[in-house]
Amino acid sequence: MSRADGSTNSLARATSPYLRQHADNPVHWQQWAPDALALAAERDVPILLSIGYAACHWCHVMAHECFEDDEVAAAMNAGFVCIKVDREERPDLDAVYMNATVALTGQGGWPMTCFLTPDGRPFFCGTYYPKASFLQLLAAVVDTWRTRRADVEETSDKIAAELRSMASGLPRGGPPVAAEVCDDASAAVLRDEDTVDGGFGAAPKFPPSALLEALLRNHERTGSPAPLAAVSRACEAMARGGIYDQLGGGFARYSVDAAWVVPHFEKMLYDNAQLLRVYAHWARRTGNPLAHRVVDETVRFLIEDLRVGGMFVSSLDADTAGVEGLTYVWTPGQLCEVLGEGDGRWAAELFGVTAAGTFEGGASVLQMRADPDDADRFVRVRDALRAARLTRPQPTRDDKVVTAWNGLAITALVEASVLDRPEYLSAAIQCARTLLDAHLVDGRLRRSSLGGVVGDSMAVLEDHAALATGLLALHQATGERVWLQEATGLLDLALDHFSDSAEVGRWFDVADDAEQLMLRPSDPLDGATPSGASLIAEALQLAAHLAPEAAAQRYAAAAEATMAGATVLLARVPRSAGHWLAVAEAAVRGPIQIAVAGGADSALLAAARRLAPGGAVVVGGEVNSSELLRDRPRVDGADAAYVCRGRVCDLPVTTVEDLATALGASV
Repeated sequence: MSRADGSTNSLARATSPYLRQHADNPVHWQQWAPDALALAAERDVPILLSIGYAACHWCHVMAHECFEDDEVAAAMNAGFVCIKVDREERPDLDAVYMNATVALTGQGGWPMTCFLTPDGRPFFCGTYYPKASFLQLLAAVVDTWRTRRADVEETSDKIAAELRSMASGLPRGGPPVAAEVCDDASAAVLRDEDTVDGGFGAAPKFPPSALLEALLRNHERTGSPAPLAAVSRACEAMARGGIYDQLGGGFARYSVDAAWVVPHFEKMLYDNAQLLRVYAHWARRTGNPLAHRVVDETVRFLIEDLRVGGMFVSSLDADTAGVEGLTYVWTPGQLCEVLGEGDGRWAAELFGVTAAGTFEGGASVLQMRADPDDADRFVRVRDALRAARLTRPQPTRDDKVVTAWNGLAITALVEASVLDRPEYLSAAIQCARTLLDAHLVDGRLRRSSLGGVVGDSMAVLEDHAALATGLLALHQATGERVWLQEATGLLDLALDHFSDSAEVGRWFDVADDAEQLMLRPSDPLDGATPSGASLIAEALQLAAHLAPEAAAQRYAAAAEATMAGATVLLARVPRSAGHWLAVAEAAVRGPIQIAVAGGADSALLAAARRLAPGGAVVVGGEVNSSELLRDRPRVDGADAAYVCRGRVCDLPVTTVEDLATALGASV
């Protein structure tokens, strides 16, 4: 327990593993709460706000150098009320103070270190500091607070005012999204492609999940080979590089080099969920064997390494026992020790393990630039290396369950199940049921839970939107109405609590009845995860074609207004609007709706799901009560598929070949 004067560390009972990592620090850490802010006012000291997350390498470094150090802790405790925040649990706080950090320093990152007035206004911000620099900074801030208070107040007022002026959300108005906007945005993105190593831009390189999904949809709509070629280059390069775990499956957070060789080793649920969706789509569209393999291995990683109690936890740490890559890297000698000389030399050549190494200390990150020449030998070698790797120290896991990221995983698993993997659909169903039972409390959604205990933080816009999209995917896959009802309930909550009552189509990231911070975040740009606004646009667009008519009209109007605001983003910053572009690509096609009159095991229904372009609506099966199936019978006793674009429908088709022709796809 924390004493009234804040003279003990109060993180031991937090529902965040990241906060619990700091429970034994000599720093008198508090959680963000009104009491902590009131304590700063009572003591008349600034707040030292530190924001990070469990898998963050530099967060660990600063913790070891500073927060575990008695000298640093003494200075922090004497001069400040110290508050620790998990950015994944409180994305609203992270958004507000990251904007301040970027505005003041020109860059952001974690750990984030901010100094605030007791009412939460920032006056100095930074990121990582080593011990000596941090001690100097603490002394300087304390001196400024004591001797130049008027300057602090003036500075904090100006920063707060500037941040409020920046929090404008989606651009106002704008024309309806059009095919030309999508084509121009895709062309702009392709101009930034690294055609040698795949992906976009220079090092460090992050997996461009949303952009790849958008380019796949552009290819499906236009037939242009360029977007598909860019997707194939990026997906193959990532899957063969070190950013992909060649033994255990799943992707690391990013590559420190342009060729995807050396990763930053943290493995995040949100990255792997989004990439699973892309690789499943790539596999459906091309049949590429590498795409199929990555899908299966990534799902195995999610289920074996990140699933707890049916839901998926947040991440694996970047470090193992304080060392980056300790679990994952190999030398030629280590391979031979595990496999013997013959298989060891073969594995070294296959995985690019050299005497010089590609990582620190002469070790190498495993790559697989070409397929093995002996499939059976590869399976034997990989399994032996996986078993040996399990005997090494393992990275810690952040067991926090985040609603939005599980929503992304549900959608990806449903889409991957189309590849004749019904067990993936079962995993999605279990996740959705468990998540709704745990995170929907008294009719309102919560952000996260730990060990089955739900946290106090209310869900943000991205939570409602990503989960609604996942539930709508389940409704299409199963025909069960309960998933549609749960999804529309979440969308109604979003419309009631997150939309701007003064301007239809504009969204806030936090609810109107959530904790009121210095400003109400409203960031429309897509980042490592899609923005809440682009996610809600996707969910509304789907619901407009699945919900009963009265509700569907409300969702359609909100989706159209939201997408109108996105046209400016697509024109000006397409690389920061990847998910917007994916949703827009579906929108300009109708989106396509396919209703199959037939049984759940209909070959025509299976083909519709496989051939449908990204963002399409596909319904069918005996139990499906969708409005799209109303008055659409079988044809002369045969299963029939009805393809519609917006409100215009083609004549029904009864063969897979005719359906492929209607969709402009290959069988």
